[in-house]
Amino acid sequence: MPAALDLPARVEAAAAALKRATKETPKVGVVLGSGLGAFAEALEGKKAVPYAKVPHFPRPAVAGHGGRVVFGRCEGVALAVLEGRAHYYEGHPLEDATLPIRALAALGAKALLLTNAAGGIRSDLRPGDLMVIVDHLNLLGANPLRGPHDERLGTRFVDLTSAYDPGLIEILRAAAHACSFEVRRGVYAAMAGPSYETPAEIRMLRTMGADAVGMSTVPEVIVARQCGQRVAAISAITNPAAGMSGRPLSHEEVLESGRKVADRLTRLLQTAIPQVAAL
Repeated sequence: MPAALDLPARVEAAAAALKRATKETPKVGVVLGSGLGAFAEALEGKKAVPYAKVPHFPRPAVAGHGGRVVFGRCEGVALAVLEGRAHYYEGHPLEDATLPIRALAALGAKALLLTNAAGGIRSDLRPGDLMVIVDHLNLLGANPLRGPHDERLGTRFVDLTSAYDPGLIEILRAAAHACSFEVRRGVYAAMAGPSYETPAEIRMLRTMGADAVGMSTVPEVIVARQCGQRVAAISAITNPAAGMSGRPLSHEEVLESGRKVADRLTRLLQTAIPQVAAL
C-alpha cells in the first residue's frame, strides 16, 4: 500500500485542481459559516467546484455548509469562496479541516475573510448583530500546527499577537458605517462541540473575557497566519449563549438567524472587499 502523501503534497494537489478550474488568481479568500452562503450566490461570473472534486478536501456534513469552492468577482475583485467548512467535531483532524485554507494561500490569496455563526455571551450582543473578532480563545484542546513540522508550511512558532489584522478590522468597521449599520467588536471563544456549552461554561467564558462562542474559525486563523495571510473574521450572532435566553439551543435556530443576517453580511463584504484587496 503506498505511503500517505505529506501535507505539503496534499496542499499542492488540491491547489493544482483548483487552478485548473479558474483562469484568475484570487486576491482574497472568504470562508462562509453556518447559514451564511448567500454571499457566494451574489458573485459575478461565479463558477462552483464541489469539495468532492478537489483532492484531499474534507467534506462538511453539517446542514448550512454547502461544500463548494466558488470562484467569481465581487466589485471587480477576484475571489475564492469556501462555502462551508469541515469541523473538528465531525471527526476531522485539524490538519485536514484546515487544508482548504492552505490551498487558498497556495492559489495566491493574500488576505482571508472568515465568517461564522456564534452565540452571544456579552449582554449587549443580540441575535442579528455582526461582531468583528479582535482576538480569540482557543479552547478546542487542539492546535492545527501540532505534530511533525515541515518548513515548507511556514514557521513552526506562529506569532498571534495581531492574528486579526488591525487594518482589515478598520476596513470592516468603515464598510459597516458606509452601509448605515454598526458592527460590534469582541473576543471569540472556540469550543470543541458538537454539544452546546452549559450555562456554567458560559459563565466561565465570560469571566475569561469571551464575548461570543462557537465551534470553528480559530484553527483556520492559526493556519492562515502561518501561511502569511492577513486575516479578519466576522461572527454573526445567531442566538444568546446557553442559560441566557431561558430556552433550549438548536442548530435550526442558528441557520434561521444566519439567513436573516445574510443580506447585511453580504453588503458588508461587498463594500469591504475592494479595500481589503488593495491593502
